[in-house]
Amino acid sequence: MTRPEALVHISQEDSSWEQMGLEALARRAITATLIALKLPPNSFEVSVLACDDARIAELNSQFRNKSGPTNVLSWPSVDRSPDTPGARPQLPNADDAMDAELGDLAIAHATCMAEADAAGIAPEAHVTHLIVHGTLHLLGFDHITDPDADRMEALEVDILASLGIADPYSVPVLD
Repeated sequence: MTRPEALVHISQEDSSWEQMGLEALARRAITATLIALKLPPNSFEVSVLACDDARIAELNSQFRNKSGPTNVLSWPSVDRSPDTPGARPQLPNADDAMDAELGDLAIAHATCMAEADAAGIAPEAHVTHLIVHGTLHLLGFDHITDPDADRMEALEVDILASLGIADPYSVPVLD
């Protein structure tokens, strides 16, 4: 029996992503995130822009007023963030068609590869982590306050463990 998966749309602007198998990797990461939150993955969809550093720097400037590239950006279709720090966000309703589109992610190849290399981890593991992280943002989680960061980090660690990926926050720093 095939496990239900999230619907993922990939817009590939940077050909460097071709070797990664980003669509399958993103579908797996997003599906695992939804399952961890007890949401039926086949009821939701996410769009992913696979871009280069120049494009993500432009988006980072436009939407966050921050200069330079970043690894991943997210644009939730609905603001689900809780009113109280550390509280659980209002998760989407799988039965409501208006909640089906979770939002959009953008991920930058060179930044992701440089971060993975610097941390000494497999690029696929790092990209998976970033997609899980971005998906949690789409679902209303954030890391602005310590309680929110603790909740989000714990979720990331559990989701990644379910995918056979080590805790990215306990990776030893290489000298």
